Amino acid sequence: MRIERIILQTVRLRLREPFRISSGETFHRRILLLTMETDAVAGRAECVAGESPNYSYETNETARWVLEAWLIPAVLGLDFQEPAEVAAVLDGAARGHSMAKAAIEMAAWDAAATARGESLARLLGGQRARVQAGVSIGLQPDLDTLFRRIQEFVDEGYLRVKLKIAPGRDVDMVAAVRSRFPDLPLTVDANAAYGVRDLDRLCKLDRLGLLLIEQPFSEDDLLLHAELQRRIDTPVCLDESITSPARCRGAIELRAGHMVNIKPGRVGGHAASLAIHDLCRDAGWPVWIGGMLESGIGRAHNVALASLPNVLLPGDTSASRRYWTRDIVCPEFALNDDGTVTVPTEPGIGVHVDEAFLKEIEETRREFTA
Repeated sequence: MRIERIILQTVRLRLREPFRISSGETFHRRILLLTMETDAVAGRAECVAGESPNYSYETNETARWVLEAWLIPAVLGLDFQEPAEVAAVLDGAARGHSMAKAAIEMAAWDAAATARGESLARLLGGQRARVQAGVSIGLQPDLDTLFRRIQEFVDEGYLRVKLKIAPGRDVDMVAAVRSRFPDLPLTVDANAAYGVRDLDRLCKLDRLGLLLIEQPFSEDDLLLHAELQRRIDTPVCLDESITSPARCRGAIELRAGHMVNIKPGRVGGHAASLAIHDLCRDAGWPVWIGGMLESGIGRAHNVALASLPNVLLPGDTSASRRYWTRDIVCPEFALNDDGTVTVPTEPGIGVHVDEAFLKEIEETRREFTA
């Protein structure tokens, strides 16, 4: 397939409620969408970078600049048989900027699957028709609100609840939740908010029956994660630290945890995600698929990846209505009665974009032709 044209769009989606983590609060999501048109079919993806550099150094604007100046020119006119060929070209065009690269690379996977008439999940090697769905709850103003939100999601059927934590809003809060919901599969996510002085405090979470403690320390401090894992039985799960297969290999060698949250948009796309999945499988580390407030396009990519065999825990594959007042795909992703989300089976990402709605919320648009 030859890449003939690439379209970059920015849209603004409204969240049903503000989403608060240790590093900031989000009321809406400005999303950078990418459409890759080949001589045969089109593929779609999105860049997961946010508007501010609170999660990663990449933002909407840095990603758009790198895409326009370096990455898109590198692939326009490229003939490819396998999407991995696109990833190699992107790595040669720029260092870093994995979120920007992932937008092109994942669109190429969608195009490749569509051209072959098979689902993205099948092309990736997925083995499940449904994937277990979890839900992530941002920091809440008080315990009563938190209890109410948890109960709502339990009643909806979600199989795992993830709580965001931050210094001063951690052990006592989680203990209260565990007391109220003694059998609930529960995880916590710190988004790298803690440091070496917090080791003893984080160890107190070990008695609360958590499935995992996600990314307590800075992304570049694997040794501190390894120290915490030595002190506790609860698995430490790495998120922001896993930026590439090489980084994952290092984490495994250092025993810096025992689980990985794979976010394809963060690691550079599906080829890197598959490599990380296989490394963890071979090491006996379970993985799960995280989310970054994606629209239905990004969610479709994540759900396809979540069908892989070593994805052993419910991920952040929530229904569209968990986050959005209205999603850009139809039908929107929904939660099944058994707490799962159905893996699309139509060619490519397997969802249809609501083009009329997309036009309504479009802020910018630029086209690049070979």
